[in-house]
Amino acid sequence: MAAQPSHLMATADSARILDSLSTSVLIVDRTRSLLFLNVSAETLFGVSRNQVRGRPLAELLEDSAVLDEVIARAATTSRPFSRRELQLRPIYGDGELVVDCTVAPYEESGAPGAVLIEISDATQHQRITRETALLTQIGGSRLMIRQLAHEIKNPLGGLRGAAQLLARQLDDASMREYTTVIISEADRLVTLVDTLLGPGHLPRKKSINIHELLQHVGHLLGADAPPGVVIDRDYDPSLPPLHLDRDLIIQAMLNLGKNAMQALAQTAGRSGRLVLRTRALTNVNIGARRHRLVASVQFEDNGPGVPEHLRDTLFYPLVTGRADGTGLGLAVAQDLVSRHDGLIEFESRPGLTIFTILLPFHVTDHTGEAS
Repeated sequence: MAAQPSHLMATADSARILDSLSTSVLIVDRTRSLLFLNVSAETLFGVSRNQVRGRPLAELLEDSAVLDEVIARAATTSRPFSRRELQLRPIYGDGELVVDCTVAPYEESGAPGAVLIEISDATQHQRITRETALLTQIGGSRLMIRQLAHEIKNPLGGLRGAAQLLARQLDDASMREYTTVIISEADRLVTLVDTLLGPGHLPRKKSINIHELLQHVGHLLGADAPPGVVIDRDYDPSLPPLHLDRDLIIQAMLNLGKNAMQALAQTAGRSGRLVLRTRALTNVNIGARRHRLVASVQFEDNGPGVPEHLRDTLFYPLVTGRADGTGLGLAVAQDLVSRHDGLIEFESRPGLTIFTILLPFHVTDHTGEAS
């Protein structure tokens, strides 16, 4: 058997090495045509190397402009160039990715101007970082809310009592109308403060089928749905029961569902759609805790999306994008879910917003590993 040229042997050896890496590696020529993908890249982009070899890199991504810019920089300088936290959306993959990327000239390919693209999927790391920040935010917000609520509630009682005493001393009915307004507004503020304080008891948990709660919430939302809005259900029937406080989780889901309905009311000229979806997820981190099995309950709508300026503070109390909103719905929902060792996260762009409730099936032990 005739010996192969040395450069081909080197390429074959390199391919075996690249296939053993956990990071995704692509090699493209100067025209941005794909010469090689390693196994990790095949998994990341949802394609096989034989399927896309010789095809343009742009056929892997919905928008390759950001990656093209990094490639052009490396090719122009003939030096490695890196970018962190690029957002890529593979055409054949599953959702948007956040990646760290390094591009370097690759002479071993035998193709002039070829570059090697190394991609590390930072999506999970970013998600853990975001969730840890959310959990820290919950603790800080809860403490701030309780302190503020008590400071407001104490003088409200005195204000209401003084108004009642004053009303008894007034003979003029028109003047008593003013004290009635004072009492009414004081009661309204007490109700608002009680909402901020949340339930005054620990969750009363029992084994519950999450779909029973979701069906109940769906019926309530459907009764007040704006004209033209459709509620679809996409359930995973294999989900085992969860250990939950029925009333608290219903309230959290109602808050998310009502927010979605209010967003869908703004979809002028096209029909609104709310999808209630459940899935089982394995090996999920919620903050610093890792859970072997987690229930994912999603509220997906095709509304206008969360305004960009609200995304970092969306779960803070009193933050709202509506003129008539209180800004309590999401803050309360997050607090109620956190009482079950869970978390609410979201992703949003115009035409697609998904709020996800993550609820672990098992209580985490002192080691941080769910049993």
